[in-house]
Amino acid sequence: MSQPGPPSFAELLAQCTTSAVHLETRDVYAVDEEDQDLKAWRAGELAGADDPTSWWGHFHDAIGAAADRGVSVQRARVVSVPVTEYIRFEHACTPRNIAAGEDVRWLPRAQARGLLLPAHDFWLFDGQLIRWHHFAGDGTHLRDELDERTDVAAQTGAAFRAVWDRAVPHQEFTIS
Repeated sequence: MSQPGPPSFAELLAQCTTSAVHLETRDVYAVDEEDQDLKAWRAGELAGADDPTSWWGHFHDAIGAAADRGVSVQRARVVSVPVTEYIRFEHACTPRNIAAGEDVRWLPRAQARGLLLPAHDFWLFDGQLIRWHHFAGDGTHLRDELDERTDVAAQTGAAFRAVWDRAVPHQEFTIS
């Protein structure tokens, strides 16, 4: 008999009742499901947030459903400046996250001095369950890992809040 795998992101978010926060700290991600959008962006053909039929997917369904239930969904990105090509692409796609129901902020890495940040990107659900993201040096996603240690969740939540408090709302963060 096979063991069930870990819950998917959508399942974790569906169980969430108050908050889901996501910290991103890498300057490059090599995520297969973004390949088409990255190519479209490079060609100047990325569909805007005002055309959700061309880009809305399962991820956006999950975020929208959580936001509709009153879950606060926040994403903070710590980025090097000047930004990489990938961060330029990510910035261009962020209005989609916002349209789905996320609040997104950006923190230039130089302004993160003095903050103690986890070594991995993560989602923290209801301040209790962490979904760590493990990436290779080139940005390739390796795996996710669930962590229910309450002390680590508290530290992770504090790290996120410290970034969030310093970060700039997406609408005010410009890339030159």
